[in-house]
Amino acid sequence: MRIAYLGTSPFAAAVLEGLVEGGRAPELVVTRPDRPRGRGRRLAAPPVAATARALGLEVHQPEAVSADPRVADAGFDALIVCAYGALLREPLLSEPGLLNVHPSLLPRWRGAAPIERAIMAGDAETGVAIMRPTEGFDEGPVCAVRRERIRSDDDFGTLSARLAQIGVDLLLQVLDTRPDFREQARDGVVYAEKITAEDRVLDPARPAAELERLVRALHPHIGARLALPDGRLLGVRRARLAPPDAADGLLLRAADGALELLEVQPPGGRPMDGAAYLRGYGPLS
Repeated sequence: MRIAYLGTSPFAAAVLEGLVEGGRAPELVVTRPDRPRGRGRRLAAPPVAATARALGLEVHQPEAVSADPRVADAGFDALIVCAYGALLREPLLSEPGLLNVHPSLLPRWRGAAPIERAIMAGDAETGVAIMRPTEGFDEGPVCAVRRERIRSDDDFGTLSARLAQIGVDLLLQVLDTRPDFREQARDGVVYAEKITAEDRVLDPARPAAELERLVRALHPHIGARLALPDGRLLGVRRARLAPPDAADGLLLRAADGALELLEVQPPGGRPMDGAAYLRGYGPLS
């Protein structure tokens, strides 16, 4: 079976690695072009490109993939898409072997940040769906779904790792069995909008449980932040709900309780535990 793989993110890189381990190494890996990243704005390869090269796979990084002759109408039996990061268009959408690995229980959490949004919303479960991409945003028919419980201590890192493995297992199953596709339900559609800078800021006017979920949803890849009195932003890496009578620890008072900040990162500094921050900077207010 001739396979092409289209992906960009660390999640997509994990699925690619599992696909190779499962005996379905792609003939071609397609990812986004290198982009400037970090404070120095140096060009950096997407995670999928780095993983593919480490695995000895051929990498292709077109500016526009949908009409690229190395991808569309190139005779692949399967074109697997996972967190590619750009909308697909014709003629690529007409390829018969097109599959997409999406980490949510579609139609809930269509869009760019389904794992983060599921944790932030307090969902009890999520999962992975294998679907066929269409012009609509994650609106295509689905051929396989597997559910996964969201644990009370899950953060993005732990949950995404499990979902990546589920995605690999489902994908290998689909490639072997080619199940039928079914249209998504019309009810229950929710969009997982891209995480913005505003989304990352902890608002003390919100309930403490909501703030705790936000910290977990953005760890370790993006990170939540807290606005300090001087306007600078304190990075918040780990936190937990504080007991009602809590008086010790680095506490953030919220609408209905408090959040204990267990690990933070001062502006321009390195990560440190809450106790170290208290000794060096004092309480938050």
